[in-house]
Amino acid sequence: MKALICEAFGPYKSHQVKDVPAPAMKPGHVRVAVRAAGVNFPDILIVEGKYQFKPPFPFIPGAEAAGVVTEVGEGASGFALGDKVFFGSIHGCFATEIVVPAASLFKMPEGMSFETAAAINLVYGTSWHALKDRAQLKAGETLFVLGAAGGVGLAAVELGKAVGAKVIAGASSAEKLAVCREHGADMVINYAEEDIKEKVRELSGGGVDVVYDPVGDKLAEPAFRSLGWEGRYLVVGFAGGEIPKLPLNLTLLKSADVRGVFWGQWIARNPEKHRQNVSEFLKFWEEGKINPRISSSHRLEDFVKAYDDIAERRAMGKVVLTME
Repeated sequence: MKALICEAFGPYKSHQVKDVPAPAMKPGHVRVAVRAAGVNFPDILIVEGKYQFKPPFPFIPGAEAAGVVTEVGEGASGFALGDKVFFGSIHGCFATEIVVPAASLFKMPEGMSFETAAAINLVYGTSWHALKDRAQLKAGETLFVLGAAGGVGLAAVELGKAVGAKVIAGASSAEKLAVCREHGADMVINYAEEDIKEKVRELSGGGVDVVYDPVGDKLAEPAFRSLGWEGRYLVVGFAGGEIPKLPLNLTLLKSADVRGVFWGQWIARNPEKHRQNVSEFLKFWEEGKINPRISSSHRLEDFVKAYDDIAERRAMGKVVLTME
């Protein structure tokens, strides 16, 4: 099979696609012929040795994919040859084949493409867990999303609208904000040109109920200051670079909460709740309330272009790799 192999940590452009032996089957697992795989910011961090999880060498990066079941291992149930599935994995998805636990698979809804299925699990899983389980976002509340044109950000915009919240989308260009409006944002702010705290408080009428922050860095403190009384601030990631240090007196003055969102660990601890969450956002897709945006699609051999789209912040929605 063909796979992107990481044999030592280093710049993502230094890695290569190679022919390698197919993985051995295991009890309780299935073999999937991968058709498409989602590319995410942590994929860059992992191959460069900058992520909290460091797999042993050599390893195949990639944390989500979609494809067709080609073999069912002993003790695996619920799936048959030819089933179209999508799934998440710690790594191993940037390959033409993968062996994964049957318990991690989800059947693709009728009419969903492999590219869409490869783009839905991580970003909608993360954002739905954040908004539903961590923030308890309710209809009528106001949500401010940073990095709103990126993968998890755009998912948060759509999911916020799906539950009836008012959504303010923040991004760094007019082009990105136009995409946010296409996906349901009620109001927008260009934080490359406008003051976050003042503009968001103006748009929200005094402060938002929830801030969804996958960016961190210098945007974190002004975003936190845009919260209203008893607001909830979701720490999703640090795509901006630096991990921010918030003045804790702000939490006291607003009676506000800072809530971490570690979706991967939550899944490991709550697999049944995760399956319920997936069924809920798939229902949103079937109802037309969410529509994963494929920003760009590249062949596996062109993985550097896919990584560049993310590293250079060109992506508006999801970037995917295709195996055919």
